[in-house]
Amino acid sequence: MSTPQLSVYFFLQAAVIILVCRWVGRLAQKLGQPQVVGEMIAGVTLGPSLLGLLWPQGQAMLFPRESLDMLYVGGQVGVGLYMFLVGTEFRADQFRARYRSAMAVSWAGIAAPFLLAFALAPWLQDVPGLFSEKTRFFEVALFLGAAIAITAFPMLARIIQERGLAGTSLGTLALTAGAMDDAAAWCILAVVLASFGGSWGQAWLAIGGGLAYLLVMFLFVRRWLARLGDQLPEDGSLPASTLSTILALFFLCAWAMDAIGIHAVFGGFILGACLPRGALSERLRERLQPLVVVFLLPLFFTYSGLKTQLSVFLDPAMLLPAIAILLASFGGKAVACWAAARLAGEPPRDAMAIGALMNARGLMELILINIGLQAKVIEPGLFSILVIMAILTTLMATPLFNFIMRGRPLVAAAPDGQAPMP
Repeated sequence: MSTPQLSVYFFLQAAVIILVCRWVGRLAQKLGQPQVVGEMIAGVTLGPSLLGLLWPQGQAMLFPRESLDMLYVGGQVGVGLYMFLVGTEFRADQFRARYRSAMAVSWAGIAAPFLLAFALAPWLQDVPGLFSEKTRFFEVALFLGAAIAITAFPMLARIIQERGLAGTSLGTLALTAGAMDDAAAWCILAVVLASFGGSWGQAWLAIGGGLAYLLVMFLFVRRWLARLGDQLPEDGSLPASTLSTILALFFLCAWAMDAIGIHAVFGGFILGACLPRGALSERLRERLQPLVVVFLLPLFFTYSGLKTQLSVFLDPAMLLPAIAILLASFGGKAVACWAAARLAGEPPRDAMAIGALMNARGLMELILINIGLQAKVIEPGLFSILVIMAILTTLMATPLFNFIMRGRPLVAAAPDGQAPMP
């Protein structure tokens, strides 16, 4: 298929993806769910699990295999920019405010999933269709543990903001623990990706390069970005020269992370975390967020959906592993976080709310498992199971949290709180 033909397919795909994702997202909102949950489901409906089942010829015509590379690139740009925007929401004061309790909840939310993952790994490693044949036990256990342990931090922030709990004891504790969980999961994923090829030279390059990147960004680039923010005009605009500089720096950071064997999303997130809080980060979100959320992220959801085969649950050989993974994902993290919150002295209702919030995976899970699939750490069977796990845990988070917190009066959000992304 020639390049002009591919562009024709891409334009049609983009139109369908935007319309379907917005429609299903709106439907999700009417049912009390965040719009992003509907968009995740929309991505699956456009794949072989629904559209391909009901109209296989139409699905194959709309998404021919040769056109998926363009969809993949667009989705990767979208998810990288999304993580950059998530990084701009990072607040160090939330870590300092409830550090000890958050550490207890976070460590429990990491330890329990990894214990379950190490217990399941010897069995799951030998099940065809889950992990690559080259994947070793240690990598199987670490990847599965990271997949179970990760939290949908941006969605967690959205729920807390919508409930008016930003700046409260409960909101700060949940946000801090969620951020620490995600940081640990991403670090572990980086180790898995670095060691998967069996070359410790590549592993050391990834680990050493990642540490060097962090040092350069926080010691030097952060100061330069602060000076850039101080030069912004006072009329509320964002000069094109500033926007182009930030975007060029974003792509350089993404390239650097890919080049050392980690992943582009790490580069985007750290760059966002280095941006000065205030006018520069706010104006960048105003400019970039609509394009990323409305157009680029749905490309990522759809690419994930095209790789998802729900028929895996009809395979008797895969059904028992799927149930085991889902039970470990649902129960392990929620129960552990609830117990840790209670031991840290949190009230019973707040502890249950923290368990419900920390159990949502959302987009963060999709990013992680897409990286694993692309790196050939996991196979399509496990990918499909984890996509369903991400959707189900995210679907449960908001109604379960609202049920637990019923009757609790809303409180005012923190004055400096910014509305988080979907």
